Amino acid sequence: MHGPVPPGWLLVALCALSGGYCLLRMRSAVEEQRRAAGGEALMGFGMAVMAVPAAAVAPPRWVWLAYTLVFGAAAVHALWSARTSPHHLHHLVGALAMVYMAAAMASSSGGGHGGAGPPLVTGVLLVYFTGYVLWAGVRLIPGPAAAGARVVASRAPGWGDRPELARACRLSMGIGMLAMLLTV
Repeated sequence: MHGPVPPGWLLVALCALSGGYCLLRMRSAVEEQRRAAGGEALMGFGMAVMAVPAAAVAPPRWVWLAYTLVFGAAAVHALWSARTSPHHLHHLVGALAMVYMAAAMASSSGGGHGGAGPPLVTGVLLVYFTGYVLWAGVRLIPGPAAAGARVVASRAPGWGDRPELARACRLSMGIGMLAMLLTV
């Protein structure tokens, strides 16, 4: 993406760390969580690669076309998975946003960084991801404990089974998507 180099590298690090945590979540004992984590890992690593500043690497046009195909396939998979879980609708929107950004970059002059998509599509995606980030951020706020609730001692969950970390990961990827859309 184009824009200042230091924030670009910070975005690469944020997305790569989110993708790495999602890989860790794929070791969960819960099948649905493993399935969702796989799509989120692809999104995190894809965003990290796409966010590499143009000053460091300006990929040729075929790379952007490959991104379009990969995330197009991810969108089809998310659409298919949305039949059983509405959470996958967010994966569908994220994959379509990645297709949109990769297609905009592929169609830019010279095939390098600096493509521009239709303002309406960019605006709709910005509104969606802003709403998602606000919603995901509110979900991280701890709620009051229920009165009289008993604390049941059990083994501590593994790093891949921590719902608050999964929410924080999704929040950071939503923020990353906002940053990327602002630079399209």
